[in-house]
Amino acid sequence: MSILKKTMLSVALTFVFVGSALAQDMTPEAKESYSLGASLGNYLSSQAFKQSELGAPVNMDLVVEGLMDALKNKSKLSEEEIVTSLNTRAEKLNQLHEAKVKEVKEKNRAESLAYLEKNKKKKGVKVLASGVQYEELKAGTGPSPKEEDVVTMVYVGKLVNGTPFTNAEGTPAEEKDVVMTLIPGFKEGLSQMKEGGKAVFVIPADKGYGENGAGPVPPESALIFEVTLKKVEKPGANKESNQAMPAGHPPMNGSRPKMAWPHS
Repeated sequence: MSILKKTMLSVALTFVFVGSALAQDMTPEAKESYSLGASLGNYLSSQAFKQSELGAPVNMDLVVEGLMDALKNKSKLSEEEIVTSLNTRAEKLNQLHEAKVKEVKEKNRAESLAYLEKNKKKKGVKVLASGVQYEELKAGTGPSPKEEDVVTMVYVGKLVNGTPFTNAEGTPAEEKDVVMTLIPGFKEGLSQMKEGGKAVFVIPADKGYGENGAGPVPPESALIFEVTLKKVEKPGANKESNQAMPAGHPPMNGSRPKMAWPHS
């Protein structure tokens, strides 16, 4: 925990009981005004912490002073000076962010390549033409899925360091998907399977979510999936399921769907 965060925490604890007592005496209108200030304070605190973590320290005393001066219309700096200073800081933050992202990418790339190199020597692992590594745990007896098919599967995904990303608990989940909607490495792994089979795919970053990552998957990360292929269906075989989006694309919540893994 940084010094900045410790300071904010101690200040918050100092006033928590006093604040609770005062809040009980506030009128609804007073609470609205107070909430505006609290919301602004939370935003400033969050931004200050994030910037300090990147390596751009923030003097909170001066932040508060600048805020109070602005409210009184007695700023010590001209508007031009403020804009120039903020632009300078924005450039600095961009450079620090780019350096941090580069560092994360290089670390993840090295860890992923090391894991792939080690895993390919494991007995039973087959390296496919794309570099995807396939290990059969149980042979299936049904058909192999094609791009246009709908598959029902149980799977769990994790990073090479063991961190699960398909769900917070790291537990297997059942899902129905159209094969063509899945990431390239996952599609290739499925093509090796037959209905009823179980396998492990180790997918290089360039056949997964690449240099940008996605959600909880960091950039340049190889992915490990343990998959049980329960059913393979031809398009239109299940009319009821055709009337809605497949399980990989949950119903709309508001204006956009929540994408599930391992979609492209």
